[in-house]
Amino acid sequence: MFSFWYVLGLFVAFICGIVFCHKKQKGHTLNIGERLVSKSVNSYLIHEQVTGIVVNNVTLPIDGSTTQIDHILICTKGVFVIETKHYSGWIYGDAKQKQWMQILFKKRSRFQNPIHQNYKHIKAIQALFDFVPTDQVKSLVVFTGDGEFKTPPPKDVVLLNGIRDWMNQHEDNVMSLNRIQFCYGRLEYLRLPDNEQTDKLHLQNLSKRQAL
Repeated sequence: MFSFWYVLGLFVAFICGIVFCHKKQKGHTLNIGERLVSKSVNSYLIHEQVTGIVVNNVTLPIDGSTTQIDHILICTKGVFVIETKHYSGWIYGDAKQKQWMQILFKKRSRFQNPIHQNYKHIKAIQALFDFVPTDQVKSLVVFTGDGEFKTPPPKDVVLLNGIRDWMNQHEDNVMSLNRIQFCYGRLEYLRLPDNEQTDKLHLQNLSKRQAL
C-alpha cells in the first residue's frame, strides 16, 4: 500500500502537470471530436477512480520528421494512444484495409485506416517509453460525431460512448505511480511546443511525405 503522503504528493504533482499542460495548449485549439474525447477520458479517470493524466495534441520529432498524436493517456492501466475521428454519415472499414470509406449525402470519401495511422503513433510511444513493456502501450480509435458504422467496428475501435466499457476491459495497477510520473515527465520534456508553429511544421512534414 502507498502511504497517504506519498499518494498526496503525486496527486499534487499531477494537478500541477495538468495546469502546465493546459497552459501549453493555449496556442492550439482542440477540434470538437478531440475536446469530446479528452473530456470523456478525464471523466472516466475521475468516476472510476483511476490514477492518470491525459495529454492532448502531442507532436514528437521522429526520424527527421514529426508525428502528431491526438491524446495519450498515462495511467495505472497502462499507456493508451488515442486517435480521434469526428465523422458523420455511414462509415465502412476493416482492420486490414488501407483506406476506409465515408458516405455522406450519397457522396463517397475515402480516408486513411485510423488503425494503421495509430500504429505509427504506437511505435513512436514504445520507442519513447522503452522502459515500459510493449504490451502496456495500447491503441484506441474513437469515433465522435453522429457517424454510424455499417460494417462491424474492428477491435479497439469504439464510439464515444464506448470508451468506458473499453477501458474497463483492461487490468488496473499494471503501472506504478512512479512510472506514470516518469512517463509524463519524459513526454513533456521531449514533445515539441504545442503551438501554431509546431502545427505548421507538422503539416509541412506531411506534405513532404505525401510528395515522396
